[in-house]
Amino acid sequence: MSALPAPLALDLRSRSLTRIADLAAAELEAVLDLAEELKRLHAAHEPRRPLEGRTLGLLFGKNSTRTRVSLEVAIAQLGGTAVQLPPSELQLARGESLADTARVLSRYLDAIAVRTGPQAELDQLAAAATIPVINALTDEEHPLQALADLLTIRERLGGLDGVRVAWVGDGSNVCVSLAAACALVGADFACASPAGYEPAGFEVVRDPHEAAAGAHVLVTDTWTSMGQESKREQRARDLAPYTLDEALLEHADPGAIVLHCLPAHPGEEISPGLLYGPRSAVWAEAENRLHTAKALLALVVR
Repeated sequence: MSALPAPLALDLRSRSLTRIADLAAAELEAVLDLAEELKRLHAAHEPRRPLEGRTLGLLFGKNSTRTRVSLEVAIAQLGGTAVQLPPSELQLARGESLADTARVLSRYLDAIAVRTGPQAELDQLAAAATIPVINALTDEEHPLQALADLLTIRERLGGLDGVRVAWVGDGSNVCVSLAAACALVGADFACASPAGYEPAGFEVVRDPHEAAAGAHVLVTDTWTSMGQESKREQRARDLAPYTLDEALLEHADPGAIVLHCLPAHPGEEISPGLLYGPRSAVWAEAENRLHTAKALLALVVR
């Protein structure tokens, strides 16, 4: 079957997602609603292929597992095709501008997912493109991860309004996107980070126990993201008091769940007992990268 599950109240066709702020609250909820339904249909072996003949370009300048695979599988399950576009193999590597690359790719593709460093590079592509440009991670934001996190929380806790989400550790791009997404859906977001590791634009507390107090969701991320490898030892020392472990979980709500965007380093930012234990929703969170990617593509690609 090719049709989407139900008529859409919101028209997101041709819209880019460069950051969470590109979505209004109702639009974010629409993505989550469709993701939930597409996940149910997939489990029931009832495919929906509304993007027959459509093509998604994957312009990835950084390593990826979940983002690359989820987007490639998502477009395939929707009936379309993914095209890998390593920047080193494009004329970008020989000096062609981002704007000209976007103009050309817009003539071939129906959407582009971009994983790069500077947010400004993604913004340049989006400004010149005439097709949707999707942020598949920049140094500033990771909106696709935030969508999967919210779907996971909604599945496990039954809703999002009034949920307390506590982030502990480095205020990374994932933290920034999740905080912005929580604000849209009425969830309370608290972040505990040491000095120098705060997420841009959000207030933090220094004590991780304060952030975790009564939290329904505890979240962390790797202490050393891509491009920070030379600072690994220093970052490990600075962030050691912010490990997400059983002692910290004791301060949270009795039914609290644990999230991590992966890849994880058990024994550093998260204890093995929480990552692999019964309170972990990490693996469902990883799976939901696929279902939210499908929903977003189905909504924005013409």
